[in-house]
Amino acid sequence: MLTTPPFAPSVLRALHTLGIGTHRHLRQTGAVKTFLLLKASGHTLTRSILWQLAAAEAGITVYELTAEHKAALLDALKKHPPADLPPPECEARQFMAAALQEARQAAAAGEVPVGAVIVRHGTILAAAHNACIAQHSVAAHAEILALTAAGQRLGSMRLDGCDAYITLEPCSMCASALMQARIKRVIFAAAEPKSGAAGSVCNLFADHRLNAHTAVFGGILADESREILQTFFRLRRTT
Repeated sequence: MLTTPPFAPSVLRALHTLGIGTHRHLRQTGAVKTFLLLKASGHTLTRSILWQLAAAEAGITVYELTAEHKAALLDALKKHPPADLPPPECEARQFMAAALQEARQAAAAGEVPVGAVIVRHGTILAAAHNACIAQHSVAAHAEILALTAAGQRLGSMRLDGCDAYITLEPCSMCASALMQARIKRVIFAAAEPKSGAAGSVCNLFADHRLNAHTAVFGGILADESREILQTFFRLRRTT
């Protein structure tokens, strides 16, 4: 079990809230990611906490960490993909179900069935689906349309604190737009092995050269999304 010392009681409580209560849990998550998750939880952190986490992960004392080890930790922290807490499963499934309904509307209109919703503080701000054919635009992807509608509703192009639920892993165009809009978390259903830019082909969200700050979670209701897509393309091949 992680104990006090070396961790302060407040840090220990925060770790337990994250489900990290033992050295095994810490090793599974990693010191750097754990540090970022604590920060995402709203805690003010210092480098000393990172040293404590790294030492506990390695099974040594903080005093045994070398200067080289500390420098490597800071470099890993700088290069680590954005980290955040995932949404509660019941909430994620609820909002992804709304995005899937948008995808079904797209399929009914003859569009590639992808849907997206933008959520803030537990409320859907905007919902959209692919409309490339209807709008005669390659840019009319569900994500772009949902971002636009949410921005209009909030009166800002910056959507700080908002989450995007998308039925298919976003392409590079949409991934870039999601980052530019300052979306906090992207939650997608099915992976897109041919053009996905959230880990399948590339991961723009993890590229710090692009001022990355959006955490990504995949696999929520993935089977349902794949079924909608497969049915759509199967029907197209037979008509």
